[in-house]
Amino acid sequence: VQLQASGGGLVQPGGSLRLSCAASESIFSIVAMGWYRQAPGKQRELVAAITSGGTTNYVDSVKGRFTISRDNAKNTVALQMSSLKPEDTAVYYCYAQRNAVLYWGQGTQVTVSS
Repeated sequence: VQLQASGGGLVQPGGSLRLSCAASESIFSIVAMGWYRQAPGKQRELVAAITSGGTTNYVDSVKGRFTISRDNAKNTVALQMSSLKPEDTAVYYCYAQRNAVLYWGQGTQVTVSS
């Protein structure tokens, strides 16, 4: 599975961005998809994930601000980010899990700064 991420950029605190991740094939059989992020000097952390059944999971720091969604017909997963904070600044990576294998997209930079 090849994943193509898009939608990063520079935004002011309190602003919004929408990340999108497009898969090269049907995601119908993919167990979970989501987003990790990695800030400079920090470990990569799971931000949000969504299963094939639509169950979502978020890291505490983004709950209520980020929403992950999945469109099986378009083979995409999206991350709507609102009320962005400087600490959300990171490279965001989409991933897909099929069986025990993780597939990764290229990172997309999100910078929250005034």
